[in-house]
Amino acid sequence: MSLLGAMSTAISGLSAQSASFGNISDNIANSQTVGFKRIGTNFEDILTSSTAGSNQSGSVLAKPDYQNTLQGTIAQNSNPLSMAIAGQGFFPISLLNGGQVGTVNFSPQQYYTRAGDFTMDKSGFLVNGAGGYLNGWPINPQSGQINRTTLAPIQVTQSVYNPVATSIVDMAANLPATPATGVPINAQVSVYDTLGTSHIITLGMTQTAPNVWTVAVNSPDDATGVARGTATVNFGPTASGNPVADGTVGSITSPTGSVSGSAFAANNPASLSFATDFGNGPQTIALNFGTYGKAAGLTQYAGTTFQLQGINQNGVPQGSFSSASVTSAGDIQVNYNNGQVRTIARVPITIFSAADELQRQNGSAFTATVNSGQPLNEDAGINGAGLIKTSATETSNVDIATEFSNLIVAQQAYSANAKIVTSADQLLQTTLNMKQ
Repeated sequence: MSLLGAMSTAISGLSAQSASFGNISDNIANSQTVGFKRIGTNFEDILTSSTAGSNQSGSVLAKPDYQNTLQGTIAQNSNPLSMAIAGQGFFPISLLNGGQVGTVNFSPQQYYTRAGDFTMDKSGFLVNGAGGYLNGWPINPQSGQINRTTLAPIQVTQSVYNPVATSIVDMAANLPATPATGVPINAQVSVYDTLGTSHIITLGMTQTAPNVWTVAVNSPDDATGVARGTATVNFGPTASGNPVADGTVGSITSPTGSVSGSAFAANNPASLSFATDFGNGPQTIALNFGTYGKAAGLTQYAGTTFQLQGINQNGVPQGSFSSASVTSAGDIQVNYNNGQVRTIARVPITIFSAADELQRQNGSAFTATVNSGQPLNEDAGINGAGLIKTSATETSNVDIATEFSNLIVAQQAYSANAKIVTSADQLLQTTLNMKQ
């Protein structure tokens, strides 16, 4: 019985070391695979019978030791869509149903990966090198609201950015308290109509009395061809009759033409609006001079020259798709050649209570199991989720030196078990020959 038990135990040892060889081979072969997680080998003794007086040889069983939580090295690259997770968590991905290349028929099964080498395919989906389609929470481009109840493959629609007509112009400048006599002060701003065509608005500013300025609005290329109108801007308490600080806008009065001014209210916006027509119908534009009584926007302080600090407007021309990129928050952004950016989705980080218990589907994709716990989708850096590193990927967590050391040990153990098998066979032959 002992000889047969020894042979049986040695054969189980051969099988266990063979499994270890397979894991080592898999690790070494994938040492350069993005996001690959190595598999170690645990050996478990299977006991048959053991007492104080006797012990029967048992066997050994090799079990995989998944190391899904061991971080690989993060390597920077030039791909604006690639990502790496610094810390715990996985990217949620989808796979094509049945591996049907060129289709968008996704499997209902949810997968998870650390392979963040995402690029955009011909259909606009973000796909990693292993064929995993990146999932994310949709974002409403207009409101910026994130829909965290939906997780779906992210698709970049390479559409145009529709033009936006100018509705607000913000102006920051200082009018001189003692301007040079007879020198007009003009400021120009480029605005856009509903078709995205640029037009020039000219603001002509003239001091008519101390702390009192007449602002004339002119749009020389609009359909009417006439000035839009004027308004009087009064600075300080004396000129305006309102309790404001010297040099700040105190009131906007005496509007003419299509110009109208906002009524005074402490700490409320100081603005004048005018209507114009660039050939596509009436368009109203508000000129924002800051806040009543605040030294911001348009002011009048000492000096003889006009100082323009900034003038901006909210209109944009039509734009074409330029590129797509990802931020450290996981926001997928679409960039257009008119300088505009549209955020379409946010990539969550999926965490598990026992990530090493995930079911391996291939070298880089996993699925949840009962032992892994339920997946929790979190924003990057929140509630234990790792941080997102952009233009980077996580390399394999395989250490070649360690694998070669394990290979030598496994090879010696395999040879030793083989030697036991041959020795046990020789002893059995000797036993059988005793009858002759």
